[in-house]
Amino acid sequence: MAAASSGEQPGPCSGEQPGPPDIPEPEDFVYGEDEFVLQGVSWPGAAPSRFDRALLGAWQDRMARGLFRYRLGELPTRVLPGAMGLVAQLNPQRATQRRPPQAIRSLTQPFDPQQFNFTRIRPGEVLLRLRRRSGRDPPPLDRVLVAINVSPLERGHVLLLPEPALGLPQALTPQLLRFGLEAVLLSTQPGFRVGFNSLGASASVNHLHLHAFYLAHPLRVESAPAEPLLPERGPALLRDVPAPALLFYTAGAELRAVAEAVCGLAAGLAARGLAYNVFATRGAPPAGGAAAGLRVLLWARRPSFGPEEPEAALAVALCELAGYLPLPAAAAFAALSEAEALRALRRPLLPEPELRRLLQELLPGTPRDT
Repeated sequence: MAAASSGEQPGPCSGEQPGPPDIPEPEDFVYGEDEFVLQGVSWPGAAPSRFDRALLGAWQDRMARGLFRYRLGELPTRVLPGAMGLVAQLNPQRATQRRPPQAIRSLTQPFDPQQFNFTRIRPGEVLLRLRRRSGRDPPPLDRVLVAINVSPLERGHVLLLPEPALGLPQALTPQLLRFGLEAVLLSTQPGFRVGFNSLGASASVNHLHLHAFYLAHPLRVESAPAEPLLPERGPALLRDVPAPALLFYTAGAELRAVAEAVCGLAAGLAARGLAYNVFATRGAPPAGGAAAGLRVLLWARRPSFGPEEPEAALAVALCELAGYLPLPAAAAFAALSEAEALRALRRPLLPEPELRRLLQELLPGTPRDT
């Protein structure tokens, strides 16, 4: 999954600038913890929340106004035969019409204002200004912009952006991740997910952003049981999933602490020359079972800085690692097997023994083996 926005305008055009009279201004969406939906979210979903209505209503409006690179209709979707329940989806328009990814050469590549970035998004692409009621962070860290991804994967595919003028590179921060976790809790839809691709892990724009989207299919990563590593603190090891991951869980409290823990571990990976992906979704406690809170998955991987193979059947970014496989070609959509997909998904990841050795350094007390 790669970020996309139009960027056709030659100079800065942040979401804060007024658009033409026929383009609606972004809505100021102020929320409090009393709007977090902590119980009763299950498949197939409930009536849309205030957040869902605001996001999806504005998203559909911008689609009708032609602000996307293509019109997104119902996409062919199938669940691959096998134990992992991989969800494959055919989306050839995204493959052919999205902007080519930026050249990423380093995990610490600085923000470059000469490259495409989110100060250049067109008026009208910003849907919401998301801000906590009685937030403690000073401006401009007290809000995020919700902007369309103009080459969408699915209905409601948006980007969550801290103030674009800050020029932050694509390295995950606790402030942004916390906004993402709160967005999941503001939705009543179990298929609303949020995620992050680092540099070297399929990020295509080096300007800080999260992805968020709706996918009307459950994923195995929501319910598979995990092995506790440090029960009193830190992550568990999620093994029996398409791509083994580190799992953080919260029933809905202490979102700041969870965001700080995830980002702290991610920073430790980056300091050791590793890339990472993050995925947040409604899900079960580490022991498994029914969805009851938030699961945040972190994958450690060897970085890749070369261009994506144009003919590759399966890119490996946050969606794919979670078990959602957007595919560019009808032949791959029809023929891809679970075994083939799992080989591709696991290839860039650290092997478990190496991951455990690394966790011993980053999280003292982590057991070396089961």
